[in-house]
Amino acid sequence: MIFVKGSNFLNKREIFIIGAKGIPAKYGGFESFVDQLTARNQDEDLHYNVACRRDLSDNKSDYFEYNGATCFNVDVPNVGPARAILYDIKSFDQAIAEIKKRHINKPIVYVLACRIGPFINHLKRKLKPYNGLLFINPDGHEWLRAKWSLPVRKYWKYSEKLMVKYSDLLICDSQSIEDYINRDYQMYNPRTTYISYGSDLVKADISESDYKVRKWYETHYVRKNEYYLIVGRFVPENNYETMIKEFMMSGTEKDLVIITNVEKNSFYEKLLEETHFSEDKRIKFVGTVYDKELLKYIRENAFAYIHGHEVGGTNPSLLEALGSTKINLLLDVGFNKEVGENSALYWSKQSGALAKLIEQADALSADEIEQLDQASTQRIADAYSWSFIVGEYEKEFLEVN
Repeated sequence: MIFVKGSNFLNKREIFIIGAKGIPAKYGGFESFVDQLTARNQDEDLHYNVACRRDLSDNKSDYFEYNGATCFNVDVPNVGPARAILYDIKSFDQAIAEIKKRHINKPIVYVLACRIGPFINHLKRKLKPYNGLLFINPDGHEWLRAKWSLPVRKYWKYSEKLMVKYSDLLICDSQSIEDYINRDYQMYNPRTTYISYGSDLVKADISESDYKVRKWYETHYVRKNEYYLIVGRFVPENNYETMIKEFMMSGTEKDLVIITNVEKNSFYEKLLEETHFSEDKRIKFVGTVYDKELLKYIRENAFAYIHGHEVGGTNPSLLEALGSTKINLLLDVGFNKEVGENSALYWSKQSGALAKLIEQADALSADEIEQLDQASTQRIADAYSWSFIVGEYEKEFLEVN
C-alpha cells in the first residue's frame, strides 16, 4: 500500500467508510458528509479510510490521499440495479484485506445505508479476528420510495432488518429514524445513537453583478425575492404533484421555481396530466444547478422555500434552505418538524392547506419575515453546524470500546 511520506498510522483508531460513491464530493448527501468528516478531522487519534468507485473517481490510482484520509478505489462492474449492492460488498472485502495487511486492531467499519443485509453477517464475521466493530447509518425509509418495484421494496425492508440485527451501533441522522429503529426492531435490542447531517452558514461567494447570476435569472425570467423555490430529486415521494397543484390554487403573483433533475418520463407525463402546470406561466422547471455558489445565491434570494420530502432522515436540502432562505414552508412530517421546529411554517397534504399557507406567507410583514429568517439561521447554528456534527462523530468513534 502506498502512503504519503511521513504519515504515521500506528496506534490510531482506523475508520473504514463504505457506501458513499467517494470523495471529493460530487454526487449527494453521503458524499458531502464524508468530505466534511474527513476535512474537519481534528483528532490525531483518528484516521479515515474511504471506499470510492473507481469509475466515478478523478484519481484512478488504487490508493490516494484526500483530506488526510486514505481513499481506496473499488472496481465494480455495471450489473444494473444491483451495482450498489455489489459495490458495498466489494468495498467491505477490500477493507478487510487492508485490516489484515496492516494488522489493525479494533477497526470500525461504518456502512452508509442498508443495502447489504443478506450478506452482512458473513462480512461481519471477517471482522471478528481483528476485534472490529460494525457501525451502520440506516439512512431513511428506502423501502417506502415509490421509484422501487414491490420486490425491491421488500428486499430493502428485509435488508434493513438484517443490518439492524447484526450492527454494533446504528448512527441515525434523524431522531424519527432512531425512534422507528428502536420501535420496529426492539426484538434485537439495537444500540442506537443520534447524530444529524450537517450544514454550514456561509453566504454565497458571488453577487448580482456576476455574469453567471445575471445569465441564470435572465434565462429563466426570474426576479430576486419574487419566487418560491423547490429543490430536490424528481421522485413522487417528494410530493411534486401536491406542491404544484396547491401553488396553482393559490393567488400568489410570485413564480414557483423548481430545481430538479426533471426527465420527460412517465412520472413527468402523469404530473402534467394531473396538474396542467404548463398552462400556468408561474410554474418554472429550470433543470439542475450544479454550481454550489450559484445554487446558494438562488436559495438566499428566494422569497420562500417549499419542502415536500416525506421519506428519509434529515434532508441536506432542508438544512441548506433553513440556513439561507428567509421563509420555509415544510410538509408536516416528523423528519421535517424535528429539524425546523418553530423556525418554519408547516402544511399538510389536505386540499387547500398549502395554497392557504402560501397566501399567508405572501402577507407576512417585514418584521415577521425577519423573525423567521433569524430563527431558522439560529436553528442551523445551534444544532446542525458541521463542526458540531463532526465533533459528535469523533467522540463516538474514539469512546467506543
